[in-house]
Amino acid sequence: MPPDCNKARPLIAMADDARKTHRLQSVELDEVSLAAASRDQEQERQIAIFDLLEDNYFFPEGASGGPYDLRMGLLENRLVLDVRGPGYERRHILSLSPFRTLIKDYFMICDSYYQAIRSATPAQIEALDMGRRGLHNEASELLQSRLRGKIETDLDTARRLFTLICSLHWRG
Repeated sequence: MPPDCNKARPLIAMADDARKTHRLQSVELDEVSLAAASRDQEQERQIAIFDLLEDNYFFPEGASGGPYDLRMGLLENRLVLDVRGPGYERRHILSLSPFRTLIKDYFMICDSYYQAIRSATPAQIEALDMGRRGLHNEASELLQSRLRGKIETDLDTARRLFTLICSLHWRG
């Protein structure tokens, strides 16, 4: 085995340790902020929380190590992220203005997707799903950008957080 092959192992182990340390252990949505939801929306909310807790990378700036507890809510049309962990407690407030169009478009395509599941062809459903995933990725990248300097996440964590941001706006 070439000598350089062994050099990668400590980096991989360190990355795994960081993922174990810098993660969310709980996610709570502020009941006052939470919008009414349809059965499909409630299920999507529950799946997002379950998937988020199963696998996430969440590293608040200035924190020495987690795991962390996250409470999400809305305050005067701003996103509030209350983060707590060992020796760490901070509130982050983000403007939702940059997300407005993406959230509106995401709701529209999700409505079309849920209707299509009941009556459309597989090709139509797939096209809507691709559009939905594309919007979701775009919003997730925007969320990562807006959190830069506050909280570092991977794309999958940002995707699930965006789903939860949307759940704060759903109307059943």
